[in-house]
Amino acid sequence: MTSIGGTEMVDWNLAVATATRFVRPGPEVSRDEARAIVAELRKHAKSSEAHVRAFTRMAQPDAMGEAPHDTPVLVVDRPGWIKANVAGFRAVLKPLLAKMEDRRSTVPGGAVLGAVGGKVTGVELGMLLSFLASRVLGQYETFAPASRDLPAAAQGGRLLLVAPNIVHVERELEVAPHDFRLWVCLHEETHRTQFTAVPWLRDHIEGEIQSFLGETDIDPGTLLERLREAAQSLAGAKPEGEESEDEGRSLVDLVQTPAQREILGRLTAVMSLLEGHADYVMDGVGPDVVPSVAEIREKFQKRRASGAGRLDQALRKLLGLDAKLRQYRDGERFVSAVVEEVGMDGFNRVWTSPNTLPTKQEIAKPADWIARVHRKADGAP
Repeated sequence: MTSIGGTEMVDWNLAVATATRFVRPGPEVSRDEARAIVAELRKHAKSSEAHVRAFTRMAQPDAMGEAPHDTPVLVVDRPGWIKANVAGFRAVLKPLLAKMEDRRSTVPGGAVLGAVGGKVTGVELGMLLSFLASRVLGQYETFAPASRDLPAAAQGGRLLLVAPNIVHVERELEVAPHDFRLWVCLHEETHRTQFTAVPWLRDHIEGEIQSFLGETDIDPGTLLERLREAAQSLAGAKPEGEESEDEGRSLVDLVQTPAQREILGRLTAVMSLLEGHADYVMDGVGPDVVPSVAEIREKFQKRRASGAGRLDQALRKLLGLDAKLRQYRDGERFVSAVVEEVGMDGFNRVWTSPNTLPTKQEIAKPADWIARVHRKADGAP
């Protein structure tokens, strides 16, 4: 990344150090227990692949004779998740930050301001990651770059399972550990299957993200100011009784241009599809391989919806995580309605091309997607 005076727009090392310092410790387990948990998660990740592919009828193209997966499965702790995500952020944001670096170079004293701003932003990013690191159970990192400690597929991508968080939730919910760990792996394996079986999906999403970032035309100081104003607004740091037009909007909403809102609408639809599909699959496979799936789903849904307290709810609102919860719900409704109407093979037409992905409006009205993709393709009037 281009830098001015040896500094970057974000001090990534400081972000990692801050997040690692402030992240909460995981649940207490002995060394033998930790080894057993890691081994079981790896075993479940491997067995989940066959279950998911059989249920979804999705298969990775094998024209090159490659193995079904070349994306590694990494069982990590909270600091490991932090390092992996900082690396991913750094890769995805590189074009935007380079653009902002160029603009900063034309501002008098820009190098000095950048050195300070980079550290401030690094601390802020680190604090947010420390919050998230104790909540994520698993994650398919689509754009992950490989490193010595964190391998990734040649084209990018790796599956992370955050062991301490999985153990924490299974204990909190008082569910069978074996069943819960397999249930989580089914969800995350579905994401890995989506991207390995649909070769164009990664490039499509990356293109949309870069288009979103490319629409950002704002100087670094103003961007930071808007981010802080958004944080204050959403955290309730305003005079008592004062109304705000930003009430109820997330940080992402508050820094968008009209063009970005349009792009984000498309991205929201795709993410709703992917998350809803993963939830549908994990519950569809569940009864055959996870005996207590009904109990797990009921308890997990209550936990997912409630949050852990006022601070947790404020941060979820600030980061747009409430919208993430809606994506799970709305996406699963879409998948369920389509599969019920046209079957799994009919639903899988969604993976044909970017043109067959549902729009944000179609996620809410599955019949409209069926009419557009199926009836037109089948020659219906």
